Amino acid sequence: MIEPNGRTALITGASRGLGLALAQELARQGWRLLIDGRDAEALQQAAAELSQWTDVAAIAGDVADAAHRRALAQAANAAGGLHAVVNNAGTLGAAPLPALLDYPLSELLDVYLVNVVAQLGVLQAVRSALQPGAVLINVSSDAGVEAYEGWGGYGSSKAALEHLSSVLAVENPNWRVYWVDPGDMRTQMHQDAFPGEDISDRPLPEASVPGLLALLEGHLPSGRYQARAVPVGADA
Repeated sequence: MIEPNGRTALITGASRGLGLALAQELARQGWRLLIDGRDAEALQQAAAELSQWTDVAAIAGDVADAAHRRALAQAANAAGGLHAVVNNAGTLGAAPLPALLDYPLSELLDVYLVNVVAQLGVLQAVRSALQPGAVLINVSSDAGVEAYEGWGGYGSSKAALEHLSSVLAVENPNWRVYWVDPGDMRTQMHQDAFPGEDISDRPLPEASVPGLLALLEGHLPSGRYQARAVPVGADA
């Protein structure tokens, strides 16, 4: 067990991919962790690994479920509060990626529920547990600012998340609010977007972690950042 640094972070979608990679690094830095994920078995495996470095509370569930968000809030308060929230959980939506005119509207509603509404719902649920000067990171995508064929559902949800984040930052100047594009990554979600294609040339999620860590531990102003372009250093 690593000496704790007195800080606690909630990371959603932490059973795999970027969420797990960030959780691993924060655990090595002495952060206590509250993690969630929809796959209960994968989440418990992640918690077992992380517990070699730090204290971990793992709560399986879907961030789109209000009861699950309440459970996260209860755990956050029981842990003595949160110094950071990383809204990493999300959904790709319909796959293979359809054109907007062919997009099933019921699936589009689900994309917005998970990628926009539930992200705010998590923050509303844990608001009372947030410590002064808390850091909030909403994981976005370049698809939220660039028009890519087939990415209209996912991309527009991330565009909405980015604007929501910018308003949140204006309304809460006592927090540092970041909306962060992690870049292309070799993850299951990316593979689902390109079924049958070889994505081995994409960087692993670990490549985006130093930038996220710099935002969590540094002093950069609220705003939009690309994770791999964030200056890394003690005063970043």
